[in-house]
Amino acid sequence: MHILVTNDDGVLAPGLLALARELRMVGQVTVLAPDHNWSASGHVKTMHRPLRVKEAVLADGSPALASDGAPSDCVALAALGLLPEKMDMVVSGINPNANVGHDVTYSGTVTAAMEAAIWGLPGIAVSLDSPENHLGLLDYGTAARVARRVVQAVIRHGLPKDTLLNVNVPYLSDEAIKGFVVTRQGLRVYRDSLVRREDPRRRPYYWIGGETPTGVPEDGTDFGAVSQGFVSITPLQLDLTARSALAALSHWDWGEGAGA
Repeated sequence: MHILVTNDDGVLAPGLLALARELRMVGQVTVLAPDHNWSASGHVKTMHRPLRVKEAVLADGSPALASDGAPSDCVALAALGLLPEKMDMVVSGINPNANVGHDVTYSGTVTAAMEAAIWGLPGIAVSLDSPENHLGLLDYGTAARVARRVVQAVIRHGLPKDTLLNVNVPYLSDEAIKGFVVTRQGLRVYRDSLVRREDPRRRPYYWIGGETPTGVPEDGTDFGAVSQGFVSITPLQLDLTARSALAALSHWDWGEGAGA
C-alpha cells in the first residue's frame, strides 16, 4: 500500500507530520505537499506557469517533496508520474480546523482528496475541529489515529467510483470520542463582512472579514456529529448535478423571449 500524504497548510505543518507518521504503520508513505499555505484555495489546477518540486525534510528527519503548486497540483503531479512508484491512495491533512458543510468547496484539504478521485484513486480528507483561538501547539494524535482507522477501513472495503471521504474529528482524547458516524453535509453559517480601508495614498482596499463561521447542529450532519463528540465521515461525490432540479428545468421555455 503506497499512500500519498498532502495538505493545504504547507509541507512543514505539524498536522501533516502527525498524519504521515501514523500512516507509516499502514504502508509506504510519500509526502508531497505545497511549500506554503494554501488554505481556502479551493480546487486549483495550475496551467499557466511551470510547477517546481524540491526536496524537504520533515521535523522527524524523514524526507518529503514540496511543490510551489496547490494541494490538487501535488496530487496531479504524483498521478502523472512524478513519483517512481504508483500510489494507491491519497490522504490529505490534518487540517487544524474543521471542514464541514459548504467549507468543502473552499478547502484545499478536501479538494486534494477530490483530485485523487478524479484520477481514480481513493481520497480521504482529514480535519481537526480545534477550539477557536487556541493558544499553543495543537494535539493531532487523536485525529491521526482516527485517520489510520479510516484508511484501514477503506483498504478493507474500497470506495465507490468518483467518491471521496471528508473526515472531521472533534478536539477530544481517544477515550472521549463517542464513535464514528457516517454523515451528510450540514449547513455552515458564514458571518462575513466587507471591511474597506485606504492605503497611505488613499486608494481603497478590502478585507473579507467577519466573525468565525458557525453551523446548524442538525442530527445526521457533519457539523452536528462533531459538535456532539463524534467523528464525522461524509462521503462526497464528483457528480455535482442537482438531480432534484432536472425535471423542473426540462420544462422551462429556453427561447429568447416570451414570444419565442
